[in-house]
Amino acid sequence: MEFHFATVWETIADAMPERTAVVHADRRYTWAEYDQRAARLAAAYTAAGLGPDSKIGLYLYNGNEYLEAHFAGFKMRGVPINVNYRYLDEELVYLLDNADAEALVFHSSLADRVARIRERLPKLRLLVEVIDGDTSGTVPGAVEYEATLAAHDPMPRIAREETDIYMLYTGGTTGMPKGVMYQMGDLTRAFTLMGLPMLGITPPADAAGVAAVVKETVEAGGGLVSMPCAPLMHGTGIWLGAMIPQLTGATVVTLQSRSLDPDEVWSTAQAETVTNMTIVGDSFAKPLLRAYDAAAAAGTPYDLSGLRMLISSGVMWTAEVKEQILDRLEHLVLLDAMGSSEGSMGSSISMKGIPPSTAKFTQTPTTKVFTDDDREVLPGSGETGMVAAGGMVPVGYYKDPEKSARTFRTINGERYSFPGDMAMVAEDGSLILLGRGSQVINSGGEKIFPEEVEEAAKRVPGIVDCLVVGIDDEKFGQAVTAVCSVADGAAVDATAVIAGVKEQLASYKAPKHVVFVASVPRAPNGKADYKTAKQLAADLL
Repeated sequence: MEFHFATVWETIADAMPERTAVVHADRRYTWAEYDQRAARLAAAYTAAGLGPDSKIGLYLYNGNEYLEAHFAGFKMRGVPINVNYRYLDEELVYLLDNADAEALVFHSSLADRVARIRERLPKLRLLVEVIDGDTSGTVPGAVEYEATLAAHDPMPRIAREETDIYMLYTGGTTGMPKGVMYQMGDLTRAFTLMGLPMLGITPPADAAGVAAVVKETVEAGGGLVSMPCAPLMHGTGIWLGAMIPQLTGATVVTLQSRSLDPDEVWSTAQAETVTNMTIVGDSFAKPLLRAYDAAAAAGTPYDLSGLRMLISSGVMWTAEVKEQILDRLEHLVLLDAMGSSEGSMGSSISMKGIPPSTAKFTQTPTTKVFTDDDREVLPGSGETGMVAAGGMVPVGYYKDPEKSARTFRTINGERYSFPGDMAMVAEDGSLILLGRGSQVINSGGEKIFPEEVEEAAKRVPGIVDCLVVGIDDEKFGQAVTAVCSVADGAAVDATAVIAGVKEQLASYKAPKHVVFVASVPRAPNGKADYKTAKQLAADLL
């Protein structure tokens, strides 16, 4: 049996048909129902003329429909494409055209955007509308989601190939979004190796053995209930929150709110006895802590005794915030995963009694750090280099051979992915992450990593969040500029921020300017929006 998400999930559905697979609000579907619903949608895809390698855009908020449409694409050997629900007309046209999308599944609240660009995308042959409000039917030729499922018998199961392509579009924070391509066999095998140890299971050597070991553990009471708090349209949400847990037969719970509602997060975690929760660093953790404390102070504390693991990826998760979480929830394991759409590089685990750290990760065995001339950075050398992720390396970027050649390279006979993260290697071999090379600020000839300054600024009393950018400057070339938001009732000025950073870092790294905003610009998944931050800084200076 091939390592392929659809094939493994089908065997799990056969082994545990009555176990709950997905929960969204009052909708609950068993693994058998989840499999059948995905198979009906897969039949609709094929009836519209889609086949192996056909691209299917998912322009959806979190919910069972996202997971079903995703699974359906895998079933018929298609390629589901994540589409950012914040995208407007031109961004939508770019991504769907770049992906050669032949189908689009979208929420009706986004239908006006789809209607405006429909005629500019002649390759689209199927439009499926998920009703999520009072508006529907505004896109000519679109079919309604539930009616489409009812109109089709489940697609018969088929054999698939491990060489089938899986694709995840990057967020476009360093340019236009790019489709990162993996082979299905590589990704499914790697995710199985990540997921099953969460259940204390040694992964079997072949895909056919997964369902049996999962069933045994789940029936003994060891199953996972995973809740992705991040959007499924981003890698953190779909990979860590859904796809990896589903390989363990998990129940995946999705939230109703379309922005972070900390009280909904905690109340849902309590009601559904969530075991694993996926967040994105401090930007999620801090408001969650405030809500937790407020409920406790009001005499209505949340019961989170079922929660075992809090997982974060994508942005900095500071030691101070980890410590605050463990002070309140001593039983938790905190997993800080270092990775990107282009590959996994390391992880950091914290729990009560194991001091947490910021941006220090245990390397995976296939991760290395190389200098510009491809020399390996040695532990304790103090040299800075670019992180290279080996092992499961993407095939490349879709329709971008030049960018692929720069990012995915072979050194000493081994193929690596270079997502752009800069790091040093500590004496104990751990990675000390410095930041993304594309965001480095060159000020007066000194290279400054924004993330290091941001974490220092966020330790200044009263500062809630911060992004650091370089603004053109006649004297320094680029002036380090902090874009900060302040806690309610706090009185913080630029002088305090600059002085606070200088207490922690070399003075040349301290901001030359500080601007204050109501909310630091971030994407829905919590990742930094440096482009908007830079524009805000330029406008306010």
